[in-house]
Amino acid sequence: MSDLKAKILGEVAGELSAIETALKENLNPWAELAGEVAGHLLFSGGKRLRPLLMILAARACGSDRSDLARYSVLFEYLHAATLIHDDLVDEAVMRRGKPAAHAVYGAPEAVLTGDFILARCLTLTAETRNFAIIDEICGITEAMSQGEIQQLYNKGRMDLTEAEYLEVIERKTAVLLKGACVTGALLAGQPEEGVDAMGRYGWHIGMAFQMADDLLDYTADLSVLGKEPGADLREGKLTLPVIHALSKASDEEKLRMEVIMTDLHFTEDAFSELVAMLEKLNGIGYTQGCAADHVAKAKAALGGLPESREKELLLLVGDYSLGRKS
Repeated sequence: MSDLKAKILGEVAGELSAIETALKENLNPWAELAGEVAGHLLFSGGKRLRPLLMILAARACGSDRSDLARYSVLFEYLHAATLIHDDLVDEAVMRRGKPAAHAVYGAPEAVLTGDFILARCLTLTAETRNFAIIDEICGITEAMSQGEIQQLYNKGRMDLTEAEYLEVIERKTAVLLKGACVTGALLAGQPEEGVDAMGRYGWHIGMAFQMADDLLDYTADLSVLGKEPGADLREGKLTLPVIHALSKASDEEKLRMEVIMTDLHFTEDAFSELVAMLEKLNGIGYTQGCAADHVAKAKAALGGLPESREKELLLLVGDYSLGRKS
């Protein structure tokens, strides 16, 4: 999987360089502090998946526009703004292996900078002068906000269902990746059928990525994860590996799992015990299977596109999502 990641990164080096340049050029804060707080997260090693998907989608649909990098970064700004606010709500102490922005600069500074980054996203969206794109971004912003509210409501719930979990990750993650791909297709002038196909690809990739991310909470260590293992549990979030395992657990197993999960200061040994139960009850295997199904459907959505370098890279992104370690 490390070879696949290296292959993808090598192929998209030019796009990633253009994205980094656009991220800096378009931030343009009036206040120096806003730039510093924004940069703390924006330039701390994110994968740039969302802007990259927009560019690849546009190129795969035949676009030769020179301004794709400029518009692609609106998705990174929107993503960063939500992360800054999420970390505050969740009282998270780490993000991407660094202290969260609010822990370094303070909560008021983090909130206001998140608002500023979101405003930059909306300004770039308006600059496209494309009402379909504006409608898409407005819908994404609303859906992500509702997803956060829904997740807050679900915090600590041991009776959370798989359907409720899927609804949250769709709003929090899948709609943004879908929107990046849809926007790329719209900038390329694709007809409705092509836009819908690219949207299906992005939605399924988004669902797979979030499921894979939720698995990392139980399968990765701090050195590659960038946050404390078990962070979701400490924040009261039940994700698919746990939800499925609980549905298959005996009364005794369920009670033991709940004891561990409701202890905010659980030990490393207790966490290892929980992971072993997730494996035994197929919570981890079931989640891996669901993610793989979404990737297969994402790839199928690209079937009508002509062969190209960018189409091949979009297919490789699907493969990468299933075996990522961070």
